[in-house]
Amino acid sequence: MSDRDAGASARLRVLIAHNAYQLRGGEDSVVEAETALLRQQGHEVDLWIRHNDDVQGMSRLSLARQTLWSSDSVRLLRAHIACFQPDVIHVHNTLPLISPSVFWAAASEGVPVVQTLHNFRLLCPQATFLREGKVCEDCLGRRVPWPAVQHRCYRDSALQTGAVAAMVMLHEGLGTWQRKVTRYIALNEFCRQKFIEGGLPAERIDVKPNFVDQLRLPSWSDRCGGVYVGRLSVEKGVTTLIEAMRSLPARSVEVIGSGPLEAEVKSTAGEAWLGAKPLDEVLARLSRAAFLVLPSACYEGFPRTLVEAYACGVPVIASRHGSLKELVKEGRTGLLFEPGNAAALVECIRWAQLNPQAMLEMGKAARAEYEALYTPERNAMQLEGVYRRAMADLQGALLQGGVHAR
Repeated sequence: MSDRDAGASARLRVLIAHNAYQLRGGEDSVVEAETALLRQQGHEVDLWIRHNDDVQGMSRLSLARQTLWSSDSVRLLRAHIACFQPDVIHVHNTLPLISPSVFWAAASEGVPVVQTLHNFRLLCPQATFLREGKVCEDCLGRRVPWPAVQHRCYRDSALQTGAVAAMVMLHEGLGTWQRKVTRYIALNEFCRQKFIEGGLPAERIDVKPNFVDQLRLPSWSDRCGGVYVGRLSVEKGVTTLIEAMRSLPARSVEVIGSGPLEAEVKSTAGEAWLGAKPLDEVLARLSRAAFLVLPSACYEGFPRTLVEAYACGVPVIASRHGSLKELVKEGRTGLLFEPGNAAALVECIRWAQLNPQAMLEMGKAARAEYEALYTPERNAMQLEGVYRRAMADLQGALLQGGVHAR
């Protein structure tokens, strides 16, 4: 722990730890955005990344051991702590190379730890509460998530699912989640309540959403058509989108993204499939769109695409479940439909096409929502608040023998 009095200076020393994915996703983007934001606010940031590309060449046994407890990560984190002397450590993804062993390393060095709960991995080995294209909560609240192993929920592998389940069970038994993580960040109230239901301590879970830096006011003219942005996969509801597009006029919805269902999307959408695009092109297309389609089959955490749409003044047509039911205010910032119901999605899109003025007003409300809740400035204040609470919590807990007690 740094010898500086944390309360005497607004500047913090933050060590960010993240296990990057082989296919870059939303979590990687959040890590990058929050790192840049903290530096812009004058904080010192040390970014420690392990990458899943390093999994290649490892034996299954070695990878399973890393998933449960990584001695390499403990050594590397302690070296970063000794060199950087952080006030707080912010952990994002730990699977599989970093592992929850880093929480113990931080505790042994007396540094508070904040963990962002980007997905539901601690409650569901598959991480999204999805099985066979539908929401499944069979493992929620179970000490042994056996249904996930039986159904091979993670990567369609009983072995890999078992390794993830064993990791969660091991650290539940060791008290890692209860005693070695100082504070958690949930992305919205729906997610917070799920984690409380799953056994995490309610008093230590803060809500902080994702954000985007898009302060330029959008244009309200020449809005036309819908757009889908994201991974082309079952959990994102793309099968529902494909079915809906078959009943709609050509180019009613343009599709930006790539993934396992790419061939099916291309076959149905034709020229309306634009492939994967960089962020600046995504924002440019959103700024011309009348609505965003977010048909997720799974429980989302907090899709950055939704915040990007709100920032661009675009209302969202989304599945009526999970966090989306909380984040999209029906009739004010968008429309909701029953998840997996392609006919209901078609009905929403047709209504949007027939009522452009109403959608424009929803887009203005969406922009107002962004300005009130999802700007970089507001997010920086929330993040700093979580860090300072974690620092204060650790000081109190060390005195009382609670969190981080050895």
